[in-house]
Amino acid sequence: MRALIIDDEELARKRVSNLLEEVDEIEVIGECSNGRNAIERINSDKPDLVFLDINMKDMNGFEVLKKVEIAPKPVIIFVTAYDNYALKAFDAEAFDFLLKPFKDERFFKTIKKVLETSKPEAEENFEKRLVEFFHLYSGGNLKLNAVSKIPVKQGNRTSLVDPKDIMYIQASGYYAEIYTSEKKFVLRESLNNLAGILENASFIRIHRSTIVNLNFVHEIVHSDYSEIDARMTDGKLLHVSKSHKKEFFEKIGI
Repeated sequence: MRALIIDDEELARKRVSNLLEEVDEIEVIGECSNGRNAIERINSDKPDLVFLDINMKDMNGFEVLKKVEIAPKPVIIFVTAYDNYALKAFDAEAFDFLLKPFKDERFFKTIKKVLETSKPEAEENFEKRLVEFFHLYSGGNLKLNAVSKIPVKQGNRTSLVDPKDIMYIQASGYYAEIYTSEKKFVLRESLNNLAGILENASFIRIHRSTIVNLNFVHEIVHSDYSEIDARMTDGKLLHVSKSHKKEFFEKIGI
């Protein structure tokens, strides 16, 4: 596998290069210190793997990728000191995201994934890698204000779903069905992980298989057996389990 290292800091380039000397399967074919040179080298040398700095003096890493003309595109690993670029990095279909200063073991974990994962597998696990990324860099305490959009891979496109537009989420086997007022999205992720991501006053678990956004609860329907359902603004009736009933009532002020 042939690799190109792109970073406007010489020490950062040298560190990646030195670490790759320990990996027999990867050959470093060059280094670039700016975006313009990076575009030329990627298009001419056609590397298999690119370590790409996001913040460079002449342009950012996303602008570089827009001008990459080769197909298939190389595997991209973003390297930066700014974690607020995370969502955009994965929207650009980065394989991984190394946050400076990263430890050697974190680097080699990424390399191991690169060598063991085929491109189809990488695309299939797109969303899962994103959730793992946020848990890794937030210490497992991810809150809604840290996630402005939830990426959902659909064919050759990635939809960015705004959490405030989500009406409810239902589990379906190994998948989660995310409902907005406009359409349904299917994400390969557990409800437990999504509940952590959407930990916010508006979202509440009403059943082991259902999360609702209280802003879209239209009314509460009571049965003769002390059971209740939440009718959503789209008319959907969602059952509130006994174990979640008390918390649900507290949230809505009943």
